[in-house]
Amino acid sequence: MTLGSRLTAVGHYQPARILTNEDLAGMVDTSDEWIRSRVGIRTRHLAGPDEPVDELAAHAAAKALAAAKALAAAGHGPETVDLVVVATSTAIDRSPNTAARVAARLGIPSPAAMDVNVVCAGFPHALATADHAVRAGAATRALVIGADKMSEVTDWTDRTTCVLVGDGAGAAVVEAAIDEGAGAAGGAGSGTAGLPGIGPVLWGSVPEMGNAVRIEGTPPRFAQEGQSVYRWATTRLPAVARQVCERSGITPADLAGVVLHQANLRIIEPLAEKIGAVNAVIARDVVESGNTSAASIPLALSKLVERGELTSGDPVLLFGFGGNLSYAGQVVRCP
Repeated sequence: MTLGSRLTAVGHYQPARILTNEDLAGMVDTSDEWIRSRVGIRTRHLAGPDEPVDELAAHAAAKALAAAKALAAAGHGPETVDLVVVATSTAIDRSPNTAARVAARLGIPSPAAMDVNVVCAGFPHALATADHAVRAGAATRALVIGADKMSEVTDWTDRTTCVLVGDGAGAAVVEAAIDEGAGAAGGAGSGTAGLPGIGPVLWGSVPEMGNAVRIEGTPPRFAQEGQSVYRWATTRLPAVARQVCERSGITPADLAGVVLHQANLRIIEPLAEKIGAVNAVIARDVVESGNTSAASIPLALSKLVERGELTSGDPVLLFGFGGNLSYAGQVVRCP
């Protein structure tokens, strides 16, 4: 037996305001048909000027903690959290960081608090960071959050980018667990018996192509080279995603769910098909939420759990990619 970690619960939050494709057509030269045919998005949620990114993150984290407490009946309050990791690339202030502000909002007394800025691949990086801390004995219960307010870094006169973005947050409670190898509970496929709660991460980047996705300048603005990102994601990343499964000792056919970064339906569907997860539910939250950057994976995962499309113990591939041309993924058991 070895010390590992697991997802105890998940939660998500989106602002109330919904921006439709028809709304955007009144702002820039675009149309519902143009947007849906190119990226698959129909709606997105936008935060107001009085809703900072740490508020979005705190709402999602509070829901995850409440879900964990409901399942365990006790012992999952804010006072039990000793690590807060927030994946975000849209925090305006450098200090205090978003994680510290989330801890203050939730009344977490003395956690290690850190932000991780790996843009669209941020959540799997943050989850791996928490998993490693728990395995090393440096933490026992962590809040891992992906949260971005992309509307604040968007040029709303640029139709190539403003049609893509949305705001939101997703969170997971991660805690220590024993990896029991072949004694672990099974999942959807016959090859999942020894799968840990959170599998080994596979992460990396293509630094020479890092400028393909950018949030830079004063004020900061989101820009990207869409065709370069599309080719990279659909040609190079399927093999990487299959390697993530190999690291957890399963095949893509064993997966019950695939939650990719919700960038663009024209990227998600070909990538999912090339991975070979023929028995999996594929997250398509981009259709109603747009590209929420680091929030997209936990947001989509939480919705699948909430709707009952994934059940406890199911093996799920989480795989993020984008800014810096970074990527990261792991197979997890559904909480």
